[in-house]
Amino acid sequence: MNRLYAGSQKKMDYTDIATTVFTPLEYGAVGWSEEEAKQKLGKDGVTIYHGYGKHLEWNLSPIRSDDKGYFKVICDKNQGEKVVGVHILCMGAGEMIQGLGVAMKAGFTKAHLDDCVGIHPTMAEGFTTLTEVKVDGKVLEMAGGC
Repeated sequence: MNRLYAGSQKKMDYTDIATTVFTPLEYGAVGWSEEEAKQKLGKDGVTIYHGYGKHLEWNLSPIRSDDKGYFKVICDKNQGEKVVGVHILCMGAGEMIQGLGVAMKAGFTKAHLDDCVGIHPTMAEGFTTLTEVKVDGKVLEMAGGC
């Protein structure tokens, strides 16, 4: 808008744009995928944290009490675990990924997530307690982020 109507010369930065797919179970993402990160940084240059979480609404509903969401945080080991990708699969993923998109633009790290106090009980609080490192071939247990 500013370039069109206000004479600004600032160009759009198309890196790390948050996006959401609005299916019945939303998918939100910002930054690199796991595969892109490994390709660009090397397999040993990446740490991936992941976990399951439950919405309060799901806990209170007998029909959905077994449902869970999933989230993944992809970090660059060589830059102090700078977050290079975030992926969320759950209801409300679009709302969560927007804020994480702002954090990506600011260059946040895994330590920034760890230092936050999560709002309980929310799905997003799982990002503040995420400790499970993704290992190829290892099945993630429910405790990985709840």
